[in-house]
Amino acid sequence: MIPLQDLNPRIKPPIVTWTLIVINVLVFLYEISLSTSEREIFFKTYGFIPALFFDNYFAVLIGKAPWEPYISILTHLFIHGGWLHLISNMWSLWIFGDNVEDRLGSLRFLIFYLLMGVAASLVHSLIYADSVIPLVGASGAISAVMGAYFMMYPFARILVLVPVFFVPLFIEVPAFIFLGLWFLLQFYSGLFTLAMPGSLGGVAWFAHLGGFIAGAIFYRFFCRKHCRYFKDQYGIFGSLFDLDKT
Repeated sequence: MIPLQDLNPRIKPPIVTWTLIVINVLVFLYEISLSTSEREIFFKTYGFIPALFFDNYFAVLIGKAPWEPYISILTHLFIHGGWLHLISNMWSLWIFGDNVEDRLGSLRFLIFYLLMGVAASLVHSLIYADSVIPLVGASGAISAVMGAYFMMYPFARILVLVPVFFVPLFIEVPAFIFLGLWFLLQFYSGLFTLAMPGSLGGVAWFAHLGGFIAGAIFYRFFCRKHCRYFKDQYGIFGSLFDLDKT
């Protein structure tokens, strides 16, 4: 299923969401202006390398300042490895970010986005602590936004495209179904890479999982108002989620 848009209205313009998209696009345009060797240096400098974060001696050994990994854990959120990587991430942020920003408020949303992006990267790094491959991309932070959306708007309708034998089928599904299936895909893909390393290389599945879970758990700490349950309306199932009733 390819998400096209959510049918969930917002109240205020998502200024931070738009700004994050613009910044990511501008950084990517700068990336593609670099030569191949310059781009490689750029990724190694501003991408997050787990081995440098967990081993200060290794960082010093290759000429890195001790503070550099702590900078790259933020800068890597704005770097992408290609057009498809950029477009897929920004499209997801465009679909889910506006309503989460609307609920949290712009400043709280920005802090949430950055902190959850860091949390997602740390989950990935705990599993691949010896990795010297730069981690780049906003998907960990965006996964956290999706986790928050999953909890806030479980019954919002998502318009998706389902290709059936080359015939495009457009259907609406509840957010909890779409995002639940997305989470399961990340989970089983992550397990598959552990069982068969390199089989689905190039994707930080555990950053996606870590971000989604962190966003679903910690979004409440960033709410502008008390997060209301709707157990009375939807029974025990409803108590798992939170609903914006505006």
